[in-house]
Amino acid sequence: MSNTSTRVAVVSGGSRGLGLAICETLLAEGYRVATFSRRQSAALERACGAHDGRLYWEPLDVADDASLASYLQRVRARFGRVGYLVNSAGIAHEGLLTMMKGSDVSRMLAINLGGAVSLAQQCVKQMMVGGSGVIVNISSVVGVRGYKGVGVYSATKAALDGLTRSLAKELGSLGIRVNSVAPGFMETEMVAGLSEQQKGRLVRQTPLGRLGTVDDVSAVVAFLLSDAARFVTGQTVVVDGGLTT
Repeated sequence: MSNTSTRVAVVSGGSRGLGLAICETLLAEGYRVATFSRRQSAALERACGAHDGRLYWEPLDVADDASLASYLQRVRARFGRVGYLVNSAGIAHEGLLTMMKGSDVSRMLAINLGGAVSLAQQCVKQMMVGGSGVIVNISSVVGVRGYKGVGVYSATKAALDGLTRSLAKELGSLGIRVNSVAPGFMETEMVAGLSEQQKGRLVRQTPLGRLGTVDDVSAVVAFLLSDAARFVTGQTVVVDGGLTT
């Protein structure tokens, strides 16, 4: 799958933050990238205009199975067979479980886990036709180690790691690899609500002495998608500067 003319990747949730950084990294490496989100950001709009038609975006809710199926048909017609998938879409609602709205719980389960399952199911069908493919699920260190106030979010991310291990065994004989990347705390909107004191505490707890960046994580995603990782499957790669060591 090293021929750049055949490298078609789908990245969910590519409008901002880590999802957009992954799109940009893959575009720089010669992929044709299809992404979607509920709304288009200004940064994504600029990216779409800067890559000679190699970045395709549609407004889409990952929890809408019927829309996903038709979207992937359009991606195949535009770019060719999908060989790479990055499940990056996700939402988080913080709060104690006993105080959380049922609608927020349901929405996190539907997007973070249900959407990833549905998207993988649809993309694998195209990967099977070509006899190869790679899936990377974006999980989180909160799914590896528990944190107060993010119980449901943690559960969805831990479930993605379980999905990764099972799909790796299920799909390996078909030439399809499946891995997870579990980012730690990054300099994105995910820490925007923290005080300087809280961020300072995280930095002190991190052996590498800083918070992560989206580029730290997108580089690992690109590696796992590449032929350099051709014998890596079923793994969760934690990218957190040593925070959970």
